[in-house]
Amino acid sequence: MPKAKSKLVPRPPKVIYPSGCKELSEELNKEELVKRLKNLAKVFTEVGQDDNDDYVGLALFLASDFFLSHPSKDVRLLVACCIADIFRIFAPEAPYTHPGQLKEIFLFLVQQLRGLQDPEAPLFKRYFYLLENLAWVKSFNICIELDENQEIFCSLFKMVFSIINDKHQAKVKNFMLDMMCPLITEADAVSQELLDIILINIIEPHKSQNKEAYNLARDLIRRTSNAIEPYIQAFFNNSLVLGKRSESEVSGHIYRLIYELNNIQPSVLLAVLPQLEFKLKSNDENERKSVTKLLARMFSDPNSDLASQNKPLWLCYLGRFNDISVAVRTICVAHSQHFLVNQPLLIKDVTEMLQQRTHDKEESVRCEVVQTILAAAKKDLNCVSTELLECVKERTLDKMSKVRSSALMGLAQIYKNIMKMPDATPDQVTKVAWIRNKVLHTYYQNNVEDRILVEKILNTSLVPYSAEPEERMKTLFYLYAQLDEHAVKALNELLKYQYSIRCTVRQLLELHRCADTEERAKAMLPKINQLARCLREPTKAQDHLKKFNQILVKDIRIRQLLSKLLSGECTCKAAEIHVKEIMTKMGTSNTLYSVKVLLERIAPLLIDRVAISALMKFVDDAVRGLGEITDELRNASEAGMKLLMTLSFVFPGAFHTETAFEYLITFLRHEDETVAELTLQIFANTGQGLQEDFPNIYSSLLPVLQSMVKIGTPRQAKHAIKCIAVLCKNKEAIFGQVFEHLKRSLDFESANFETALVSIGHIAQLCPQEFAVDLKGIVARFIVKEVLMQDRSEPLDNEDSWCPDHMVSDETIAKIQGMKLIMRWLLGLKSNQSNLGISTLRMLHTNIAHEGDLMERGKVNKPEMARLRLAAGSCILKLVQESCYAELITHEQFQGLAVLINDPCYEVRVRFAQKLHRGLMNLRLPLQYLAILSLAGQEPVKEFKAQIKQFLIGNINKRREYMKQHSAAQAKTYSLLPEYVLPYTIHLLAHDSDFESYEDKPVLLNLRDCLLFVMDPLIKSDNHTFNFYKKLFDAIKQTADAQEPKDEDTNKKLYAVCDLAIDILMSKAPHFILKDYPANPMLPSKLFTAPNLNVNTKVYLPKDFPLLNKKKASMQAIPVSPKLTAATDTKNNTGIKVSARENKPNNAMKSPGKTKEGTKGRKTNTVTEESKRSESRSPRKSDRKENEKVQNKTSTKLHSPARQKQTKLTDFATKRTKNDKQNLRQSPRKGKDAPLTPTKTSSKSSSQLVNGGRLQSANKTTPVKSKFVGKSPQRRDSDRRKIDNESGGSPSPAKRFKTSPIKGTRQVVKNLSPVLSSGSSSDKSGIAVRSSPRKRQADEKSLNKKPLPIKRTRMARGSQNSTDEDNIIPSPSSTNSSVSPRKQSKVVTDMPKKAYPIRSNVRRSASIPNGTSDGEEEGTPETVAVTSMSPKKRAAALAKAIETVGTEEEEEELNIKRRIRKRKR
Repeated sequence: MPKAKSKLVPRPPKVIYPSGCKELSEELNKEELVKRLKNLAKVFTEVGQDDNDDYVGLALFLASDFFLSHPSKDVRLLVACCIADIFRIFAPEAPYTHPGQLKEIFLFLVQQLRGLQDPEAPLFKRYFYLLENLAWVKSFNICIELDENQEIFCSLFKMVFSIINDKHQAKVKNFMLDMMCPLITEADAVSQELLDIILINIIEPHKSQNKEAYNLARDLIRRTSNAIEPYIQAFFNNSLVLGKRSESEVSGHIYRLIYELNNIQPSVLLAVLPQLEFKLKSNDENERKSVTKLLARMFSDPNSDLASQNKPLWLCYLGRFNDISVAVRTICVAHSQHFLVNQPLLIKDVTEMLQQRTHDKEESVRCEVVQTILAAAKKDLNCVSTELLECVKERTLDKMSKVRSSALMGLAQIYKNIMKMPDATPDQVTKVAWIRNKVLHTYYQNNVEDRILVEKILNTSLVPYSAEPEERMKTLFYLYAQLDEHAVKALNELLKYQYSIRCTVRQLLELHRCADTEERAKAMLPKINQLARCLREPTKAQDHLKKFNQILVKDIRIRQLLSKLLSGECTCKAAEIHVKEIMTKMGTSNTLYSVKVLLERIAPLLIDRVAISALMKFVDDAVRGLGEITDELRNASEAGMKLLMTLSFVFPGAFHTETAFEYLITFLRHEDETVAELTLQIFANTGQGLQEDFPNIYSSLLPVLQSMVKIGTPRQAKHAIKCIAVLCKNKEAIFGQVFEHLKRSLDFESANFETALVSIGHIAQLCPQEFAVDLKGIVARFIVKEVLMQDRSEPLDNEDSWCPDHMVSDETIAKIQGMKLIMRWLLGLKSNQSNLGISTLRMLHTNIAHEGDLMERGKVNKPEMARLRLAAGSCILKLVQESCYAELITHEQFQGLAVLINDPCYEVRVRFAQKLHRGLMNLRLPLQYLAILSLAGQEPVKEFKAQIKQFLIGNINKRREYMKQHSAAQAKTYSLLPEYVLPYTIHLLAHDSDFESYEDKPVLLNLRDCLLFVMDPLIKSDNHTFNFYKKLFDAIKQTADAQEPKDEDTNKKLYAVCDLAIDILMSKAPHFILKDYPANPMLPSKLFTAPNLNVNTKVYLPKDFPLLNKKKASMQAIPVSPKLTAATDTKNNTGIKVSARENKPNNAMKSPGKTKEGTKGRKTNTVTEESKRSESRSPRKSDRKENEKVQNKTSTKLHSPARQKQTKLTDFATKRTKNDKQNLRQSPRKGKDAPLTPTKTSSKSSSQLVNGGRLQSANKTTPVKSKFVGKSPQRRDSDRRKIDNESGGSPSPAKRFKTSPIKGTRQVVKNLSPVLSSGSSSDKSGIAVRSSPRKRQADEKSLNKKPLPIKRTRMARGSQNSTDEDNIIPSPSSTNSSVSPRKQSKVVTDMPKKAYPIRSNVRRSASIPNGTSDGEEEGTPETVAVTSMSPKKRAAALAKAIETVGTEEEEEELNIKRRIRKRKR
């Protein structure tokens, strides 16, 4: 290396060496030079600061380029040590005065310090001496005075942070800090570059990559916090407030840096925290997210007290829980977990915020709340309050499945963890005890996903299937015994539902064993559909199961595995192996998921024979009162027996072991009656094949059963007979043995009298023909005459409506059991032989009618009468579940039975409703009995009324689902569809015992409550059709009551109830649009006669009756097709089935909008009730003259009954021509009728027909004479029907109302159709009046304005204070024609009209080629097509066409002006 001469400092002329040191020169070789430098360095270590004057030359010589740039690191290291000693010797001054030379020397020293990187290096001690010397003397402080000191400091700091590692000892790190700290604390300034070098080491990824560098930077900041704080504050001020970003790596990690600095030295951020509060309120969402995340970490750190020190910032952070941004709210919620675990003082504030966010509208936020609370609870349950757990409990009912599943799975996992903890405290166990109930309550939801989830939780958390059989059964026992009543029912339903799925799969496998035919394929399809409904997304699952079924056809091994899985001998471990093997053979096909869920639902993962044996042992200990289970659980024996009974129904094969049956015989002999009864039920469920497989058990069991039939309790005898029927092949012989003994016990003095009645009744049901002779004599001579018709004992004084079971007399119990005996015998016979069914129903009805005292001797007290009434009603409900008896019940018997739901005794109402609900839910009771629930609308107890409402809703949903799931049910639509309960309900209410007159207002109000009770769930359902209901009610009004068809009062009451139903319907449908229903409703012929062809439009409600329909919707009847026939469910009067296909929709109900294009000669005429009453009346002469004047001055006339008073606005008759300029109708020849013949229109338009008359254009001066005038009322009605039939459809329902009269005007008797809509009104007598000229002119001006949206409302008939703007405006698709609420002239109403939907891409008020503007509202009635005329031409046409008569009050004129101002923009 060539020698380099220093350009900074000239070589001193003379160099003096310490004594003992040889001269240094450039000519020396390396070894010699190193030897002499070592000696010199050794001497320098001993030289003090007083002997420094002679060594200036040597100091300058050592700082020459020769030594500083020497290639040997040994030489450079020794020179660095010597220079370090020179700084020590010459301190506090340095022999080097030139700044450039000092810079070069210190950079040289920094390079030499790099040798500290490896503490195991041979020269490390000398490097350490160099560091120690520099740190002790603070030699680098000399650089503070240099202008370029930051370059030196940055080089030094970079080098130190890069070489430090975990091999360095603490003293090395301390010397580094001693060397570096003065350069910050004593410096005049700290550059941004130097600050970045320090700060970069405390943030990721440097923090993780070199932890020692992080520790060094941390300690450095802590030591120099006061000095470095202003520079840190300035840096953050530029970044956060001014938005300036430096080019260093730190500028992109501002918030990470703040977090680390807060952990290291919070005091340096005192001026930065207020800036964070400002950033929290920034409009930039990303900034708020970053600051929120930062503060969440800062506040939630374990040892952080920032919230207490900076309360405003904490409150500002809490406000971000309500941030408008979903991401910000999610961040706040997600970090709340750390607050709950680490900050006990902040739990209250955070809990309040989390409670609010549990109701967040965003699913992700609610889900995050649940996960946060559960994560904190898993770490430490004590840190989560009960309020937060309640929030999670509430989210188990969330509308989103993701939130529900997160809540349920998390709660179940917490429950599992606590129950597995051996050291769990009682408080912790109590805190999570509700989880087991809540999880099982979720099974009540109809959602398949929720049910599958509950089953999964049961197998994994509540009772882990992976546990050993003994531990698993102990857990199941504890779980079942500690569940509440509803949870127990849910668990039982869960197990039974899994059993039903297993049965379906077993049936599918049996079909695979049959020959491959089309019949087999058809039989498989319903099974596959049924299984698909048990899985998520039934449509997809159905496709997957079809593919799986195809695999079953080909793969015999999978079929074998499924058969083993469903066999009673399959163990839990074997089931798990079989499922895995099936899934492996399925591969990765798309059907994998659905098949996996199906296999999980059918696999016996909890129960097998080994498990049942273990459970039997626990139950045996509980029954005998031994073991720890008895000490810890209440009613352990009863809970264990109920669990065994449930499992015996679901897993009967698991009980087929000798050990299990021996345990059961032991239970059967137990003195506890409940245990014996439950054991009998278990034997009934599991005893199939017991006689062949276990003869010893059978021989021991049979005598016990026979003894219980004879002398056991009634319940024991009942179940013992069922056991004998299941166990014994020759049950008739065994029953014959005990029957004789039972007959001898039919004595009131016998101790086993009640048992004998019960036993004989059940034997009669099972073997009705074998003992028919004996039973007939017993029933006729003993049960009826001696038990039911006799009152032997005197009644006890008891004025209560009900009494406990133990207070019921033996005679009353015998009467109840006697009724049940007859009922069971009839159920066994299933026929009405010898009129036994009729006589029995008559007797039971009499019992109810006499309030429980059959013979009315007054010897039965009130509570026992209530029990007898209830028993009679229950027997009827049982009997009518058989079709042969359901047809025998009369109207009076049914109506008497229905009264029980309004019984004065609350217990009777409750028990009868429960029995009725059970029969309806099983679809065993006819649809007619669903109408009984309507009477609960008068129930005074709110809780019970709400329960019956749920019964009603549940049955409606049950029937709808049954119709969807069973294609064969379509043939029984009229007996299954819940909508058809309304005819039964109306008939039942019409025969209410309190309903004596159809004008009885209080009773009508009560009946309306009953109708509302039934119609609410029907109308609120998704598939309601208002028009169907309306047609149904109108059809009833066209019939007569079949119970008393000639009784006028009875029919009027029926019609009044129909009017109540129509009023309710209209109130539920304020925007009621009549649409054609695909089928005519069918009425049961048992209740109603054949329909009358005359339309019954009369309203039978009292005039002052308060209607529900506030908008006075029309109660006008829809004309019912003559083809409508009454039927009993699906049969008409002739007994022939009438289906929806046979009763095709009549053309009379079709909308005019559906008429064919170009149809001519259409005629229509709607006969209203008012017109019928007024046809025979003659108008006054003055009115006739006024009528003639009006007709002379107008170009269009009405062809309608001349004597008819018009009390309503009628529909427009529109006509469209090909030429849009031709706006007026062509006048017909004088003296001839001009039938309304619409011209060809587009397919989208409809012919609007006159309602109540036909339009005619003529210039005659005489009144128009109706073609119906002079005919009898019957003939007129016939002619009108003829016109309706010729026109191809019935006219649309009339909209009846009366407008308020206008004072000071002349009255005109005339059928006003479009004329009235152009500014006329009518008084209470139905006489039309015309408005004033000023009003006409105001209306002309208003026509130039853009029409406002028209309100769709209905007016009830007879409304007295209506205005034009309150008219009903149906949509163009409705069967009703429309009447414009705006007052228009006749010429305008005669113009062609067409409705167009609103066009959003057209300029507001701009004309559209079809003659409308985009200001029209979609679905509004037809608008006047006059946009092609200029305003002047339009005004001229109106002036010619409008005839003004009368005067107008100023108030009315002001109203017109107000309307005009409202239309202006």
